[in-house]
Amino acid sequence: MRTIVTSGKTVEEAVRQGLAKLGATEDQVTVNVLEQPSKGFLGLIGAKDAKVELTLQSEAVPGSVPPQVRTPETEKVRNSDLGSREEIRSGPEVDSDPYEAAASFIRDVSDSMGIETEVEIVHQKDITVLNISGNDLGVLIGRRGQTLDSLQYLANIIANRYSDSYIRIILDAENFRERRRKTLEDLAVRLAGRVVRTRKDVVLEPMSPQERKVIHSKLQDHPEVKTYSKGEDPNRRVIITLKQSK
Repeated sequence: MRTIVTSGKTVEEAVRQGLAKLGATEDQVTVNVLEQPSKGFLGLIGAKDAKVELTLQSEAVPGSVPPQVRTPETEKVRNSDLGSREEIRSGPEVDSDPYEAAASFIRDVSDSMGIETEVEIVHQKDITVLNISGNDLGVLIGRRGQTLDSLQYLANIIANRYSDSYIRIILDAENFRERRRKTLEDLAVRLAGRVVRTRKDVVLEPMSPQERKVIHSKLQDHPEVKTYSKGEDPNRRVIITLKQSK
């Protein structure tokens, strides 16, 4: 009995490569799926090929033995056509709690990036905050919180799949949200002062809706300047300008 291990972008591709190496047909082997393929976070981080183990049946007669595919999680693939296999998962179901589902997603992404994290679920009045703690969280936060915002967007999609009513989740790490809010408020005050001194408008860099809201809120009661947004997301910007003289 001969056994080989092959890999590929999909289970089907890995099996085809194994069959070619063995010089066998599908009904002459037993296929054990060792690893399912994974695209990784945003298709870039932690991507993995499928890995399968093919065992040539010593007394196989072509066409006499149906293909068998087993995984460690009892996922079975049974179909005579490699191109139309159906994967049936009989392992544990995904937790139906929306917040735990979102937290589990964050932990899985962190693991795929080689980062050990803990996720604390904190329910507040209108929102739920998922606080991430751990080492080397800069990668999860990203430049000016862009990666954290992307993870937050995906976490909300996942959570709302398991909720009958819309829920809102805020993702935070190392108190980044509060620190970023303070930075933006200081920036707004400083740029408002520039507008007053130079009598010229200031155009900020593109920001997310949440960050634009921080700028607008900070300057809404300013006696000499006002703000408005211009452009289309993701390139929408805040403009700080002088109020019209009465």
